[in-house]
Amino acid sequence: MSQSETNFIVEPGKQEIVQTRVFDAPRDLVFKAHTDPSLITQWWSPRKYTIQVDKLDVRPGGSWRIVCRDAESNEFWFHGVYHDVSPPERIVQTFEWEGLPGHASFETATFEDVNGKTKVTAKSVFQSVEDRDGMLQSMSMEGDPAEVMGEVMDRLAELLERLQKRMAA
Repeated sequence: MSQSETNFIVEPGKQEIVQTRVFDAPRDLVFKAHTDPSLITQWWSPRKYTIQVDKLDVRPGGSWRIVCRDAESNEFWFHGVYHDVSPPERIVQTFEWEGLPGHASFETATFEDVNGKTKVTAKSVFQSVEDRDGMLQSMSMEGDPAEVMGEVMDRLAELLERLQKRMAA
């Protein structure tokens, strides 16, 4: 199964980050990977972290909270609230790193069927250009932000491939 490249768009002076990727998997499965706690723990961060879902109430008004732990047991907590959940088409939520409270972004993920594959477009809108740049700067501690997100999306693609092989067996 070929993996496509993650397109990571950050335009100067804009308050948003947009990423797109086409996954070689059906839309229902890609959506499930975004909403099933047992699947999220397998792809939601770069490989060097372990992921634990503290809460995942996937419905409008529901909330989520996830922790990433590094090898030294440092914890990085994230949380948000779901505003719209329209399976298998769209998820709208907030996203906030608890290490920098009060700087939430508003995120919309759309899942588009493209001849049996799924194009995911994730748009994060920040409260200011400074907030967006702060998020990019925090990601750059891991490396180039586009490469970091590419690694996360690669992990999702690998998970989807494993799930499909299991279903076909």
